[in-house]
Amino acid sequence: MAPKTLPLLLLLLVVVWPLAVQPAPPTCYSRMLTLSREIMADFQSLQASEPEDSCVRYLPRLYLDIHNYCVLAKLRDFVASPQCWKMAEVDTLKDRVRKLYTIMNSFCRRDLVFLSDDCSALEYPIAEVTGPPDWQS
Repeated sequence: MAPKTLPLLLLLLVVVWPLAVQPAPPTCYSRMLTLSREIMADFQSLQASEPEDSCVRYLPRLYLDIHNYCVLAKLRDFVASPQCWKMAEVDTLKDRVRKLYTIMNSFCRRDLVFLSDDCSALEYPIAEVTGPPDWQS
């Protein structure tokens, strides 16, 4: 290699390497999935931190499955619920729920595929499987 090409190669490597390592930008689908999980975690945290006699216990259940068509109605019901109007944490949560609804219903409408319309499935979350099923037993 010529002595002048080595610094150019090093410069190119320094400039290009950070660009090659960056993750792909979020897709509409990944944004919906991430936001729904964050909302559910925030809601569970809110329920755990508030006393039993608080207005939080009267809020609609918030189990979200973005593949269930009924989730749109679930999001609308949660935002429209009159409980906890003056509670900052609930207002923030309702804003995030409203944002998810807007993303699902407007921006990402074509990216979303509903696999079911079982509204009762949104009332009781299914336990997540931690590993692959044991097909040999």
